[in-house]
Amino acid sequence: MRAIRYRRRYVPIMTVSLLLTLGLAACSSEQPVPAPVKNTTEPALIRFVASEYSTETKPMLESLVREFERNNPTINVELQVANWDILDGIYTTMISNNQPPDLLNTNVYAHFAADGLLSDMNDILSPELKDKLYPNLMEMDQIEGKQYAIPYVASIRSLYYNKSLFAEARIAKPPATWDELKSAAQHIKANGQASGFGVDLTDNEIQAYLSYFFLGAGGGWIKDGAWAINSPENVEGLTFLKGLYQEGLTDPEPTVTIRDEKQRILGDGKLGMMISGTYFATVVPREFPNLDWGVGPIPVKAGQAPLAFGVHDVLVSFKTDHTNTKALSKFLDFLYDSEIYQQMVVREGFLPVKKDVGSKLAASDPYMKESLDALAQAKFYPVQQPEWQAIMDKARKLGSAVLLNDMAPQEALDQLQEFAVARSKMVR
Repeated sequence: MRAIRYRRRYVPIMTVSLLLTLGLAACSSEQPVPAPVKNTTEPALIRFVASEYSTETKPMLESLVREFERNNPTINVELQVANWDILDGIYTTMISNNQPPDLLNTNVYAHFAADGLLSDMNDILSPELKDKLYPNLMEMDQIEGKQYAIPYVASIRSLYYNKSLFAEARIAKPPATWDELKSAAQHIKANGQASGFGVDLTDNEIQAYLSYFFLGAGGGWIKDGAWAINSPENVEGLTFLKGLYQEGLTDPEPTVTIRDEKQRILGDGKLGMMISGTYFATVVPREFPNLDWGVGPIPVKAGQAPLAFGVHDVLVSFKTDHTNTKALSKFLDFLYDSEIYQQMVVREGFLPVKKDVGSKLAASDPYMKESLDALAQAKFYPVQQPEWQAIMDKARKLGSAVLLNDMAPQEALDQLQEFAVARSKMVR
């Protein structure tokens, strides 16, 4: 999930005698001796690179790190909080300098796993924490039985709209189908005060809007285990989206104005509706407390089932020359402490990935319960595919090519499909 600029198994400590036995056995068979698990009685270092979700993120994490270090004086946590726009560059530089982060908060992981860079979180997570994370999210973060990532925060995407603009345009309810979406955008545009539908085809969110309209047409990124980017359904979805732009029914700059800026434009009464995440309900009203907003489903093609689309960000742990699994386990237990974690997801406007926190929040908040129920059934990005990061990078120019350079949706998706198939052969 991109920044809002306004927006596992427990490994017991081995005894000295067992380590010696293993070491002698390894030497006698000329096998490499496994690195011992370091003990936190010695100074430990955790480099933690976190993504910035809002203006709340950095001060909140800095406070948590200070508290953790007070309680664990032998563990030093070097925290770096970075906006999503520069996050990739930061951790890529760290990796190239052979100093990768011990913990990274990101939205991709499979390509790191394919390159052998990640620790198995089963060797780090305490059994208590592992048992409290939602199983469906945990399954998405593992490959061939290895837990290369763990869920950190989640959201459900929905259509958010300005109720005042809808009332002035005499739109009775949020659109549930593409036909209703187009009609609502036409009415808002005709009223002369605002753009109809906000579309983000920038580097930050193009994969999201492609997903909404691929899935909304009955398509998707993958079908029967193979890339299906240029399927007829996906071409239809992108064609419909392009038509909205050509008819002037979207905001004027889909390839320039990012989602967070569109949220501000909606709050300021200049945009009728847009698709965003659960955090909209927390972040946008902070700056626009008088905004009368509503929420509805992601519109789909008539005849298609309603679409629940989820996004979740993860934590990964890179193998380093100072990896201390016991220190990492302690820090993760602290970071996911129910009270601490609940405060974080509430302030940032996310859905929790912990079962106990989810149950507690859902008990007092019907919208939270509805969102968590949707999360359990939602469709997600194909994050287990090692080539997914490269495909997203390749797709980042797709919006400009299709909308501004008039490339046909079929041609654009054929090129992306060809790239995906070639890339998948490279990484397997």
